[in-house]
Amino acid sequence: MANVKNSSAAGLPSGKDTDKEDSKEARGSIQVIDRMMSLLDAVAHHSEPVGLKQLAADTTLHPSTAHRILAALGASGFVERTDAGAYRLGIRLLELGNLVKNRISLRETAMPAMLRLHAATGESVNLGMRSGDEIIYVERTSSGRSAVRIVHIVGARAPLHTTATGKLFLAEDSPELNRQYAERTGLPGNTPASMTSFRALEQELESVRRHHVAYDMEEVEAGVRCIAAGIRDDTGDLVAGLSLSTPTERFNPDWAPLVRDTAMEISYSLGYTNPAKG
Repeated sequence: MANVKNSSAAGLPSGKDTDKEDSKEARGSIQVIDRMMSLLDAVAHHSEPVGLKQLAADTTLHPSTAHRILAALGASGFVERTDAGAYRLGIRLLELGNLVKNRISLRETAMPAMLRLHAATGESVNLGMRSGDEIIYVERTSSGRSAVRIVHIVGARAPLHTTATGKLFLAEDSPELNRQYAERTGLPGNTPASMTSFRALEQELESVRRHHVAYDMEEVEAGVRCIAAGIRDDTGDLVAGLSLSTPTERFNPDWAPLVRDTAMEISYSLGYTNPAKG
């Protein structure tokens, strides 16, 4: 009978050895995260830029370890290093903080109006925000009789040029920025109805600018159409889009004023003052 060598005898790691290595790696990763957080807390504790020596003392980290982690945080924009070699919190934290603040307050403010629009139409209502070259859906009300799938998923993303809400944001940009977007993305299509030419997109955006409402005519998902209007904050900036999604057979363009009025209602709740009302 041939001898059967176990994995350890054969020089291969056993299951227990692998588990130990995974556990060790996990502990190491958690330790790095803990050190990063302690350094961020230490930097935040000081009202003025603070030096490496002080941060190392505050966190009980070796200066070389603190320096290495601070360099990584600096590369990501979470801390900034001054000309004097001291550290302060970076702009990336402000960006993330504002994003979280806007999304939380916007969702809470928008939901009552979204529910009223849902009750008036019986269709799904979505709240979308721009994230780079995409729209991300951050809230929704759902119609039990709707076949809408893509835009119903909170956290789902879609290219700006294929979505009604995305067109609102593109319409805010200059023609040159629109061209840069087209060149950067290549205007990919989700369905045969998607606009994949810059000329067609330009014409569509001109219509959005005139009417302050945008449409998705089966451009994200076949059989689904959307109407969207913009939501503005107290500074007048476009911060989100409110969209009504319906199966093609129930699509009613006469809902556009209702969508627009609901978006404006939410804008007023955010402190927006419409210059036209003056």
